[in-house]
Amino acid sequence: MNWDDAVARFDAALAQAGKSPHTRDAYRRDLAPLAALNDDPLALTSADLVAQQMALKAAGLAEKSLARKRSAWRRFFQFWVDEGLLAGNPAAALPRRRQPKRLPKALSVDDAVALLDNGPAGGNDPLSRRDRAMFELLYSCGMRLSELTGLDLADINLSEAEVRVRGKGRKERLLPVGRMAREALHTWLAEREMLARETQALFVSRRGARLTGRQVQKRLAQWAILAGHPRHVHPHMLRHSFASHLLQSSGDLRAVQELLGHTSIAATQVYTSLDYQHLAKVYDAAHPRAHDENLEDDEAVGD
Repeated sequence: MNWDDAVARFDAALAQAGKSPHTRDAYRRDLAPLAALNDDPLALTSADLVAQQMALKAAGLAEKSLARKRSAWRRFFQFWVDEGLLAGNPAAALPRRRQPKRLPKALSVDDAVALLDNGPAGGNDPLSRRDRAMFELLYSCGMRLSELTGLDLADINLSEAEVRVRGKGRKERLLPVGRMAREALHTWLAEREMLARETQALFVSRRGARLTGRQVQKRLAQWAILAGHPRHVHPHMLRHSFASHLLQSSGDLRAVQELLGHTSIAATQVYTSLDYQHLAKVYDAAHPRAHDENLEDDEAVGD
């Protein structure tokens, strides 16, 4: 079997499993370095994969990227084991190094409110009103960027204050929409008909086409600069902020999991770390015995 046929068959299985085009493209990129090792992917050995990993590391590839490639290789070869064409997975012996968990970057409550309230000065044109509706919706609902750009008019129900989104694996969920987001959406919908042509997309460009994720990223970055925000802000930061702030207020991890569309509670638990960091900062700033000098005084007194 040659690489083109093998990758095409593997890609079809991923598509059938509901993997997004973005995810499937990432798998193809991660498999590409193996194609030069042998014309037949099913002839590769564990030694081949270890050697290739070492070559990539020597070339300067970051450990995080190497870990992703190892994961893709394991899945690719396991597919052929499951298909009965391989007796064992040659990637199974590759190390599974745990990456240091990077906490998601979230805005403080004050920064999130300031960002949304202090948009571009004089931003009363249709595109600015569209942007406000998008960013209010991201923060109000905690949806992913792909979920936002995939929204159609029929997905919004302002009278019921809810929006239907399609997440990973095309799984649908209903999310509540807050008052500020509803008001911004109502204003945008009155403008949208002036721009939209033949699309049902909720958010459209100046030419009436559905917005891409990249366009939303650029608009939010520009919005943050014009609002005087000191940090680079990206759409996923608003999702992280939604989750962190909701968890701080409610303490209901399961509810946050459902709203975010996480299949596993483990993916949501990272926000408990953010919550702890927030509480620790409050403690350090306010508690009379939080500072080193107070601890030293206590130690001097003795038991």
